[in-house]
Amino acid sequence: MQQNCYLSIVVPLYNEEATVATVIQQLVKLPGLLEIVVVDDCSSDRTPHILQELANQHPPIVSLRHKKNQGKTAALKTAIQRTRGSIVVVQDGDLEYHPGEISDLIKPILEGRADVVYGSRFLRRDTAICAYPQQYIVNRVLTAAMNVAFGLELTDVETCYKAFRGEILRKMPITSSGFGFEIEITARLAKIGCEIQEHSITYRGRKYEAGKKMMPRDLIAAFFYVFRFSVIG
Repeated sequence: MQQNCYLSIVVPLYNEEATVATVIQQLVKLPGLLEIVVVDDCSSDRTPHILQELANQHPPIVSLRHKKNQGKTAALKTAIQRTRGSIVVVQDGDLEYHPGEISDLIKPILEGRADVVYGSRFLRRDTAICAYPQQYIVNRVLTAAMNVAFGLELTDVETCYKAFRGEILRKMPITSSGFGFEIEITARLAKIGCEIQEHSITYRGRKYEAGKKMMPRDLIAAFFYVFRFSVIG
């Protein structure tokens, strides 16, 4: 591991040709950066071509590709197992979350005050939550369910911005699929007693048609995972 380089960023991607270059170019500027592990979940647009060009320009980029589309959780699982950093941060390939806020997000971990930090969109009033209120309501209901089931006090369980101690995250078994990562990882962290903190972040949600949002089947699966991991394990 390179001296003073401790940060691994994992980026799951699917058809993000319009934004991925901007995101990566911002990530490579982060202090302490060790690697950016990108997993293209079998994109059908120009995302693979753009990633190859970026990887040629920036040595920290580790570019991987699924031969078939498997969903976000599968992409994250592939990426996480390739990380080496003492801190691992999840960054989406769109511009809804600003990479410039990662340094503040990971401070509680660097200072030994937390094992995990969630970037909450609901701790500040000036954040544009979502173009559709349904997504806001779904998130709040899921967060409340997780708080009750696992004795947590979170405000935004479905946030994509999550920072972890690397050794904890790499040991976590991930068995869910689709959008199940957020529920499963939170449940498993709570069960082993990790210190989870939240940090306010800005959020610029894309319109529903432009983003990969939870569908009704994903919502049903999410509540199933809440039940499964709280009762069955």
